[in-house]
Amino acid sequence: MGKNLIIGSRGSDLALWQANFIQDKLSTLKIPAEIKVIKTQGDLVQDLSFDKMEGKGFFTKEIEEALLKGEIDLAVHSHKDLETDQPKGLKIAAVTTREEPNDLILINKNAVDTKRRLALKEGATVGTSSARRKSFLKGFRKDVKLKDMRGNVPTRIEKLQNGEYDAVILAAAGVNRLDLDLSAFHVELLDPTEFIPAPAQGVLAIQIRDKDKDLQKQLQALNDEETAAVTEIERNILNQFQGGCQTPIGVYCRAKEEEEGFEVWTAKSESSDKVPKMLYTETRNPGKVGARLVQRFQDIEGTSVFITRDMRRDDGFENLLTGNGFDVKGQSMIETKRVEVRKDLVRDDYTWVFFSSKQAIYHYLGQFDPPDGVRYGVIGKATAAALRNRGLKADFIGYSTDTRLTGKQFAALVGSEVVLFPMARGSKRAVQEQFAVKSQVINLVVYETVSHEDIKVPMSHIVVFTSPSNVISYFKNNLIGSSQKVVAMGNATGNELNNHGVRAFTQPSTFTDAGLAQAVFAASIQPKKS
Repeated sequence: MGKNLIIGSRGSDLALWQANFIQDKLSTLKIPAEIKVIKTQGDLVQDLSFDKMEGKGFFTKEIEEALLKGEIDLAVHSHKDLETDQPKGLKIAAVTTREEPNDLILINKNAVDTKRRLALKEGATVGTSSARRKSFLKGFRKDVKLKDMRGNVPTRIEKLQNGEYDAVILAAAGVNRLDLDLSAFHVELLDPTEFIPAPAQGVLAIQIRDKDKDLQKQLQALNDEETAAVTEIERNILNQFQGGCQTPIGVYCRAKEEEEGFEVWTAKSESSDKVPKMLYTETRNPGKVGARLVQRFQDIEGTSVFITRDMRRDDGFENLLTGNGFDVKGQSMIETKRVEVRKDLVRDDYTWVFFSSKQAIYHYLGQFDPPDGVRYGVIGKATAAALRNRGLKADFIGYSTDTRLTGKQFAALVGSEVVLFPMARGSKRAVQEQFAVKSQVINLVVYETVSHEDIKVPMSHIVVFTSPSNVISYFKNNLIGSSQKVVAMGNATGNELNNHGVRAFTQPSTFTDAGLAQAVFAASIQPKKS
């Protein structure tokens, strides 16, 4: 080429980091380029939150116009800022490898309460102008106060540090790229299957003119095909919902690990002040999943739900459902009773302790002081949070609802080390069974479950079973009617339902409140008769 390519970019620190990143990548391809800063509507209007601004393409329109006029040769965008329908004459030539797709919460240390969901104190003031994030916060913490926040990432962090807010929500990708010092704050990285990110969050898009065929060929060296595949699915779903970058929609897609196809988590609300509905789906036909999801969301119907656990503070499961017209009741069908352990009979050569439930943590740590130098494994985020509330950190968290898969992953991590398993009497021991060398496993019964046989279970259209023990207790005095739908939390619970003659049930994708709520939304779907 006879002259440098001109890269169009906004002037914020993050936008310039992105433009310089692509400039460096082009340099490795022996393609010289320079950067031209272009101000957009989103940069100029700072007194309105995004969900109150008119029009679309707040951070892209002016840059796209410059590209069409030939004032620049390519544009670098945060992919999530782009409209799903490209302006005539433009195209996405390449996308980069995805950074972390997660959102994160930065919290002033005087506003932290690690015993509460999202680690926010009661009534914390949270800064965000994103309609999606506002909606999600209402779903997980009804008590928090939402306050609009504008400005680039460093400006937002400065406002937080100055005490204008107790916390702010940001995209992890932007914080990571700027390599900011976050030591002054408590950082909560949010699970993308629960606090579902914006479609294509964490991805950079390189936009060019349709006619620049040679440039498109050169840019293929920068294109990450796996990222392109999942972001295409996410943006197709956004397009099917006719949503723009400020529509309260979250979509997160990833390729399945052990077979073909994709996993997709989608959340949508009607507005920023409404609680989102959420669905999980798997697909091998990406082109049709968007239209299918639109129909499934339309067919969700609020109904009555009974869950075999007690309701609790900051109950995301309850909040997400009741905010969408469901009547939710819950009560555990069991209670736990401590089994006293003779400590002198317990082997002490273990270097790991593995907890499959919060009850195991409670009854183990009620009898043992945490040994020095021991690492911890757990099943699920709730168990990890219970461990954290005891001042301990989980070094392994099993997220799969298939306990055997979690066991295989954990056994591979542990290698030849010895593991202590505090557990319930009669435990299925699915994780332990994945260890080929049985001498590595120390099984320690620290509690037992006792059934509540006098519970009057309210009639409900959907019953959610949270453990095999709750299934056993439920069926001592109750049945499942032919019109009732069932949700089973995990394979072990599903197997126990099979033992009681229940063959049809929905399973959540994750052991989280959001995962359970997604399964209930799916179970509630009533296809419309044509």
